[in-house]
Amino acid sequence: MRRFRSGKSLSPIHQAEAYWTALRQGSGIPERDQVDPRGLENLLPHTFVLERIAPSIARFRLAGQTLQRLAGTDLRGMPLSVLVTPKARHRIGKDLQSLFDTPAVAEFSLISEARPAHPTFEARMLLLPLKTELGEISRALGVLVADTPVRGHGAVRFEITGSWLRPVSGRRQSDQAAPAAIAKTTPGFAAPPAPPYRGAPHLRLVKTGD
Repeated sequence: MRRFRSGKSLSPIHQAEAYWTALRQGSGIPERDQVDPRGLENLLPHTFVLERIAPSIARFRLAGQTLQRLAGTDLRGMPLSVLVTPKARHRIGKDLQSLFDTPAVAEFSLISEARPAHPTFEARMLLLPLKTELGEISRALGVLVADTPVRGHGAVRFEITGSWLRPVSGRRQSDQAAPAAIAKTTPGFAAPPAPPYRGAPHLRLVKTGD
């Protein structure tokens, strides 16, 4: 975690939360349609959007290239839980439920599952709640950064080594202040309807500018 401790690898996470915070109005949750890909242009490979489909389940609507390469497949329509090991799925589901119901910001520290001939590496994931135009908090903006070049790993699954929930209120609760962010928000980042989840699809990368 040396690079993570130095903050170099965590820059996309800090930038994403600063952008999300800039979209908030008072104690409100930003709307999904406020998220403009131009405001996240340098973060797009690490960025994804989730849609809640059950109390503790959310599926991918969009996923950047970092996520696609780690999973080794097109993630659209698949649950977030495909990124973690079976024993970690109950925990991530419980935190997802808190994220949407509280609402709260969720952060996870991760380590890749041990595999022969593949050294383990660490990652960090941040989930930020979003609401629909009807006011329902059922979307989330996510960012995942890995402490390794994302290539040649095949399909990676993670163990959860730590998780933190920060309830969203009028005053941001955090161990450190977010960097300043100025974002002009315009409707955008529109996602096509995600296909129904029918198990792992064929291998295909999708561009993140959908």
